Amino acid sequence: MIAIDNQLSAADLSGLTDQMWQLSADKLESLQQSWDATAGSPVFTVDGQYVSQGWTEWTQGFEFGSQLLQYDATDDAQLLERGRDNTVRLMASHLTHVGVHDHGFNNISTYGALRRLMLEGRIQDDPWQQHFYELALKASGAVQASRWSQTEDRDGYIYSFNGPHSLFCDTIRSLRSLAMAHLLGQKLMAENDESICLLDRLVQHARTTARYSVYYGEGRDQYDLAGRVAHESIFNTNDGRYRCPSTQQGYSPFSTWTRGLAWVMCGYPEQLEFLAQLPSESLEPLGGRDSIESMMLRAARVSCDYFIQSTPPDGIPYWDTAAPGLASIPDHQQVAADPADTPEPVDSSAAAIGAQGLLRLGHYMRASGDESAGSDYWQAGLTVARTLLAEPYLATDTDHQGLLLHSIYHRPRGWDHLPAGSSTPHGESCMWGDYHLRELALYLDRIAADGPYYTFFGPLPAAETTSGRNEP
Repeated sequence: MIAIDNQLSAADLSGLTDQMWQLSADKLESLQQSWDATAGSPVFTVDGQYVSQGWTEWTQGFEFGSQLLQYDATDDAQLLERGRDNTVRLMASHLTHVGVHDHGFNNISTYGALRRLMLEGRIQDDPWQQHFYELALKASGAVQASRWSQTEDRDGYIYSFNGPHSLFCDTIRSLRSLAMAHLLGQKLMAENDESICLLDRLVQHARTTARYSVYYGEGRDQYDLAGRVAHESIFNTNDGRYRCPSTQQGYSPFSTWTRGLAWVMCGYPEQLEFLAQLPSESLEPLGGRDSIESMMLRAARVSCDYFIQSTPPDGIPYWDTAAPGLASIPDHQQVAADPADTPEPVDSSAAAIGAQGLLRLGHYMRASGDESAGSDYWQAGLTVARTLLAEPYLATDTDHQGLLLHSIYHRPRGWDHLPAGSSTPHGESCMWGDYHLRELALYLDRIAADGPYYTFFGPLPAAETTSGRNEP
């Protein structure tokens, strides 16, 4: 269980984030100078150097999005130009990629970040640039929403790259692409000019994920622990009936792959922040604000509670909560792991994503009037962040291109690098882990400086805003 520090504040971490941004600048420069774009996207490090692992190129937005986050945090104009240039030159194919569920990862991190920076006044206002970013986001959201399977209960889901039978819990955070496109007035046009509401599909996917991928301790199966998350949910495409849980990257369909858990922890609070900005009448045809928000809040809280309870005291989880080697560590939930000497690897990338989920949930609940529970989540997020922003997780070796050490990509397939003489992967980084550590640091820096609250959708015109929920 995470040993929550209730005295910690975002300002207390400012020195750690300053150090991280300094290290981050050198690592981004090293990658920029060494990477050959024709090799594909950098995915994870081997002996401290980034390599590719061709599988839908889902990390390219994190590569260029990291450059934009660095500019956002440090005002380094060179990073802005690189992030903008790389987005324009290399990201177009991701906008119309009909074969993946990762639009929210790739395109919100790049086109969405550039639009947000312009609306925040951080880069020069240029209506045509803004139109360009917004057209890209409209296309991305509509394409993402077109990957649609209907369920027996008349809801539906965005199906994964495995096919129409497959719902990935990861996709909850890719709902940002639908949210942005809806915010910009986009609809998906289908056969016979059918106009499909992207907000409707966003809500349906969130409801289906909450219903089938998140567990609530209600006896759905023998392994129904409250807060457990199934990586994949399988449906019969002939009639839309749910069949069973599954996984691609976890240990078992009946255990919890912690990065999948983290996507759920982060995705639902972000959507709650987004929905809070919409007029209630837009949600009435979809079930109403109270019903939708309570469904999302329930999934967010139970998954965050499970993370807090099942993670070691320092806030860094093992890659799967039932990984077989954990049986040899009876007290593995009470003792922080030594990532270089453990029978099962930890996954720092899950911690970086999950920490942001804890913070956003805490912020949302405190702003909604639940100060006590909100503070618990908020302090848990700060506690995890403090661990991530220091050794042995922060990569202080300037020869290492990664920023966040001890992440895991695909344990079952054995993709993660084994150091010589070790049977457990450790000491390496991944592109999404590095990105989310930077995003976490930016979020904390803005809180500490009493700056604009950081969201994926950025500032809205006053007429579009229904609540002024600021920092706690």
